Order: sequence, then C-alpha cells, then structure tokens
Amino acid sequence: MKRFLFCLSLLVSGAVYAGELEDANALFEKKDYPGALKIYTKLADAGNPQAQQLLGQMYWYGEAGQVDEARAKALFEKSAAKGNKVAQASLGVMQQRVERRADIDYWVKGYDGSELKSGEFRCPAPRIPALSKINDEIERVGAAVANWQTCYNKMVTNLNEVSPLSKRIPQDIATLMSKAETDASHAHLERVRLNIAEEAKVNSRLIMADFAAWRSATEAYVDQHNQTVKKAKSERTMEERRGD
Repeated sequence: MKRFLFCLSLLVSGAVYAGELEDANALFEKKDYPGALKIYTKLADAGNPQAQQLLGQMYWYGEAGQVDEARAKALFEKSAAKGNKVAQASLGVMQQRVERRADIDYWVKGYDGSELKSGEFRCPAPRIPALSKINDEIERVGAAVANWQTCYNKMVTNLNEVSPLSKRIPQDIATLMSKAETDASHAHLERVRLNIAEEAKVNSRLIMADFAAWRSATEAYVDQHNQTVKKAKSERTMEERRGD
C-alpha cells in the first residue's frame, strides 16, 4: 500500500508540474516574462529538467531581466544531466562559442567592409588639371572621368546589392550569436555600410566639382582661343583683299 501511495503521489506531482509548465509556457508566449520566470524558477528548483532548460534559455537570451551566461550554463548542465536533449545541444553551442569567439567578435566589431571598396570597386580619383589647352589632354581627362564614373556606379550598385551587410555573416557564426551580439553586429555592420556610402558620396561630389570647374575653364579657354583664331583669320583675309 505504501508503495502504491508513493507512486500515486509521483503521478500527481508530475501532473501538477505539467500543468504549471504549460502555464509558464503560455505566459512566455504572451511575453509575460516575469510571470514565466517565476514559475520556471519554482519548477527548476524542484528539479524539473524541462523547466531548467527553459529557464536557462531565458537567462541566455536576457528574457530573465539580463543576460547571464554562467547561470544559463549551470541550468543547462542540470537539465542535460537528466537527459534533456535541448539542454545538451545548448551546452554544445556554448562550447562552440568559446572556440569561435574570434569569429563572433569579428562580425560584432571587427568587420570594416574593405572588400567593398577594393579591387574592382576601388575607384581612385582621376587627375583633373585646372584647365586643358590641347585636344589630347581634353580627351584624356574626359575619358578618365568617364572610367571613374563607371567604377563608382559599379561600387554603389554592389553596395546596394549586398545590403544589409548582416547577410554577409556566415550562417554557422550567426547561429552561435546571442541576441545581444546579433543586435550589436547588425548595428556595427549598418554603421560600416553608411560610412562607406558617405565616403563614396563625398568623394564623388569633390570629383564632380573639380570636373565641372575644369570643364568650365577649358570651355572658356577654347571659346577664347577660337575667337582669337577667327579674328586672326578674318584680319588676314582683309589684308589679302587689300593687297589685291
């Protein structure tokens, strides 16, 4: 009889835990994190492996009020020791995070987007003189600016195509990031994109301003030169007629 009563008490206790776990899950789905935290903590302290795993995730993602990796790991270890597969996988992820820390930090704060403005996307400013007086130089400057414009358009097009830069984070690294790291990496990468775009825009304005000044000065010189030539030709014609 005692054995039967003991088994019965275990069944009742399990049913109560299951009901409370469902309540906690429902609160969590509604984003009532304090309410879910209270129940998960109670069940985890009582030794429920699923509650330990779920509570560990709340500390892992900061839903328990703050990110606490040490507490999350301790809860995962307790749950994993009782055979919880999700907790075991979480511990595996935590170990990989240690091994891949340099890769994670690179995308959180180290990436500088250098490949987006180098190689075929490196567009050095063309040499533009104050003005040009001979046709060969006029043609050279015009061709150099046209080539730069083609390169600039290609760079801008590529930058737009690869944006947002968060798409460049390798999937195996992205899956190892915590929510805070994911948010930080996205913010960092957006700053990198904006800096590259702004730098390109400023350089473009400077180059086009120099080009406009060169073209204005060169056209003025050419007009003046043509007028001088025309006047000289007219004077020679008049002299020839007087000589006749």
